[in-house]
Amino acid sequence: MTVESQLAALGGRYGLPAEATDRLRSLLRILTEDPLAPTAVHDPAKAIDDHLADSLVALEVAQIRDAGTIADLGSGAGVPGLPLAIAMPGTLFSLVESSARKCDFIRRAVGACELRNVEVVSSRIEQWSAQVDVVTARALAPLEVVVEYAAPLLLVGGSLAAWRGQRDPAAESAATKAAQIVGIQPGEIRPVKPYPAARNRYLHLMSKVMETPDRFPRRPGIALKRPLGSEATSSDR
Repeated sequence: MTVESQLAALGGRYGLPAEATDRLRSLLRILTEDPLAPTAVHDPAKAIDDHLADSLVALEVAQIRDAGTIADLGSGAGVPGLPLAIAMPGTLFSLVESSARKCDFIRRAVGACELRNVEVVSSRIEQWSAQVDVVTARALAPLEVVVEYAAPLLLVGGSLAAWRGQRDPAAESAATKAAQIVGIQPGEIRPVKPYPAARNRYLHLMSKVMETPDRFPRRPGIALKRPLGSEATSSDR
């Protein structure tokens, strides 16, 4: 299958208009051709699978499709945020990334794709404040840490979607414990198949059901250093 036929198939799968497919093509080009792109995937066919298709599979989730505001945490090369922003032009996306170099790349990608619904936030997650309908996170941190990062940013009733690989009962148990502390309720763990060869791909979906305690977010670095549930967490701020 050629790159063009892959893009056409991806657009057809999600009912995307030609304009969106053109923008996905522009995004693919900068991801694979920009020497400063923060990704190790430079083969266009593989980038379609690993970056574009793996991002757009979230369109299968109603809470994401219906969101008015989405924050993509630790956005890196701009995925899954940029592909989803292309597919959802009526939704405002905030791509949060602490690396200035990666933010510069994301801004170039936003310009190349002529996107008007994306803001690039150069900040540590713990130092950014907002209230959004959905938080997305792919390859960011252990699941219990992602839960802690997301909770203060979500409106009550909002959703977290975390991209994960092979299931890990211990990690899921730790995330459940963290979720109980910050007002999040674990929900469906949805198996997804973004492209034919994909294996062990899951979207962990969680809902914010009550306000997060005022002591969150904790100071930058503490969530990773002392994950929720450890003996030291009660006094860390």
